[in-house]
Amino acid sequence: MDLDQRIAQFENMAAEDADNDMAHFSLGGAYLQAGRHAEAAASLQRCLKLNPEMSKAYQLAGEALIGSGQEDAAAELLLKGYEIASGKGDVMPRDAMAELLKKLGRELPTTVIEPAPAATAAADGDGFICKASGRPGTQLPESPMRGALGQWIYENISAEMWQTWIGQGTKVINELRLDFSREEDQKVYDQYMCEFLGIDEAQYNELTAKV
Repeated sequence: MDLDQRIAQFENMAAEDADNDMAHFSLGGAYLQAGRHAEAAASLQRCLKLNPEMSKAYQLAGEALIGSGQEDAAAELLLKGYEIASGKGDVMPRDAMAELLKKLGRELPTTVIEPAPAATAAADGDGFICKASGRPGTQLPESPMRGALGQWIYENISAEMWQTWIGQGTKVINELRLDFSREEDQKVYDQYMCEFLGIDEAQYNELTAKV
């Protein structure tokens, strides 16, 4: 399924469930990949209205606003997102937003926001950090699927993030009417899953090639 097809499917999901923050997040990310910055910004800002704590959405919305020439709006949103990510201990989106703010010539907030206790414990090596969200969480009890891809998910994705994907993945299955008895449908599902978990195409091919 190419990018235009994925955009069409995400558009349908967002239209049918207007309060689904992940549908707007996925649509915004797809628009951003397509270089449709203004539309991406609108979708991601809709996501943030529904879920104002989603650090990654602030990062992508900032990128989209920059791409559409709205640098002042981007800086304002990124500053808010940076503070939220700092407070939650969302390391990766926080650092990405810091880089975007520096490129815009904006200074980072001088107030140091202490992360939540769970995030502090994880940073000290006492907890599990999810690679997809940068947030502390619980490690899955076992690999969710066979093979190297399942092992990577077990080692890098928190149980909380995995459960979030299961909910989103169910919507993908229903929307696209996927039939897992067909190999091509399984590949479509895997593609959406990898986009959600931050696994790029090269990494996916490498992991699935391993025996």
